[in-house]
Amino acid sequence: MPGGAAIRHDSGGGMTPDISPARVDPTVEARQAGSAGPSDEPEWTLVIRPKGRWFDLRLRELWQGRELVWLFFWRDFVALYKQTILGPLWYVIQPLLTTIVFTVVFGRIAHLPTNGLPQFLFYMSGTVAWTYFAGSLTKTSTTFLANAQIFGKVYFPRLTVPLSILLSNLVAFGIQLLLFLGFVAYFMIKGTDAHVTVWALLLPVLIVIMAGLGLGLGIIVSALTTKYRDLQYLVIFGVQLLMYTTPMVFPLSSVSGTWRWVMLANPMTSIIEAFRRGFLGAGTITAPLLLYSAGFALTAVILGAVLFHRVERTFMDTV
Repeated sequence: MPGGAAIRHDSGGGMTPDISPARVDPTVEARQAGSAGPSDEPEWTLVIRPKGRWFDLRLRELWQGRELVWLFFWRDFVALYKQTILGPLWYVIQPLLTTIVFTVVFGRIAHLPTNGLPQFLFYMSGTVAWTYFAGSLTKTSTTFLANAQIFGKVYFPRLTVPLSILLSNLVAFGIQLLLFLGFVAYFMIKGTDAHVTVWALLLPVLIVIMAGLGLGLGIIVSALTTKYRDLQYLVIFGVQLLMYTTPMVFPLSSVSGTWRWVMLANPMTSIIEAFRRGFLGAGTITAPLLLYSAGFALTAVILGAVLFHRVERTFMDTV
């Protein structure tokens, strides 16, 4: 009966309403009570949903996981020189040995020009700038392969790993930059032509462009190496060859013709020339060249982030 009452037959053959409550299914009653009252389900602070195909980058999650960047940075910083004899002194020894070899081979034996600058400063300036870019590129290019075990166990924004690599390499760059500036001061006291110019104020911009180039190109290669493993070997070899298309061992002003255009197409050319112009007072650099490098870095970061996100969804099936 509607209203929750039942009909009962009396002894006289008539029917009288029975006002006792009708039986109600306990499961239905519980469901109705649950819908009427507040929900007992927990309120989640993080909900993981499937990502879209291309442009669902979720930068907000990356910002929320910024503490992971510091944790991975500390992991890389400690593990890099753990159980070594000289430890962080390798940050100083590596550019010094490279500069000495370049000075002997390209300066004293090959007699390549250095724009009138002391050979030691000329080669060290190129080494410091190139090392930051090359280190960022080669290390970020192994993001998926080197961290596959972690990626397969827990969810977190994957881009925190390559960002931590940029940060750890930035510490090395800072140490090497201080060493370089110490030698600049020494040669200036000796009366050489090296001097600091207003272009040195663009150092933060140059660092951002180098970081963008290393990050963008690195994560592109990292995404591709999940399917083509031999690319990781090609990157190491390719970075070494790419160095000779920059003015690292000879100035841009000494190159002409087709090879000059090849060097100008390399986005690191303007970075090295601007770095020398700022801290040594000699270098072929213009605003359009620097804007080209900045645009190249921005394009590489956008393309790399999209491709990185695309591969991130299924890379555990191929790694």
